[in-house]
Amino acid sequence: VQLQASGGGLVQPGGSLRLSCAASGFTLDYYRIGWFRQAPGKEREGVSCISSDGITVYADSVKGRFTVSRDNVKKKVYLQMNSLKPEDTADYYCATDLKAGYGSSCGSPYEYPYWGQGTQVTVSS
Repeated sequence: VQLQASGGGLVQPGGSLRLSCAASGFTLDYYRIGWFRQAPGKEREGVSCISSDGITVYADSVKGRFTVSRDNVKKKVYLQMNSLKPEDTADYYCATDLKAGYGSSCGSPYEYPYWGQGTQVTVSS
């Protein structure tokens, strides 16, 4: 199982970024992918997740601003981030727990054994 996150960068407040998570070594179609972030000095927190059949869940802090989507043909999951705020600054990670993910919660980061490397997002003027 391999995941590779990309797309981070420096953006001004109010700007947008799209993160990508490329999956390999497993059949993406059957499993949920979670997006997590970790700011300096803070614990890793859940941002969003998408189940195998496209059900999406968002943290309250990003609802209405972030959109998660998946393209099983391209074996990628995306996180479109709009109206970015300085408090969104963090390293962003994609992960999978190899579950379909039909619940209303993404679960704890500790439930996810497979992680990609982080991609850094900095929101600053």
